[in-house]
Amino acid sequence: QVQLVESGGGLVQAGGSLRLSCAASGRSFSMYAMGWFRQAPGKEREFVAAISRSGANSLYADSVKGRFTISRDNARNTVYLQMNSLKAEDTADYYCAANRGSLYGSIYVRQTEYDYWGQGTQVTVSS
Repeated sequence: QVQLVESGGGLVQAGGSLRLSCAASGRSFSMYAMGWFRQAPGKEREFVAAISRSGANSLYADSVKGRFTISRDNARNTVYLQMNSLKAEDTADYYCAANRGSLYGSIYVRQTEYDYWGQGTQVTVSS
């Protein structure tokens, strides 16, 4: 079992940047593919970005491509989401998630493919 704790959210002006972190407990972090999702008020949770176990592969939602970067540090059991050029429509609660059955090199975009979730961190972008 792994526990995930997100941090780094907050209030930022449009055009600004934030870096979210997700710290994982346990000794097998490098065995998990990781993902970030978000849920805006009144909307369903949606995929943002995902990264493979080693970090070699990543994938982004079209809405954040070119602005957000997902990365991971397996030595620190942490996955990051660097968010640049933020827009008001990026306002949401952001969640990280872990897939425990990850095949090496694979990335996962569906929520049902993830086994563990963090509690979320709120990001508010003012226009």
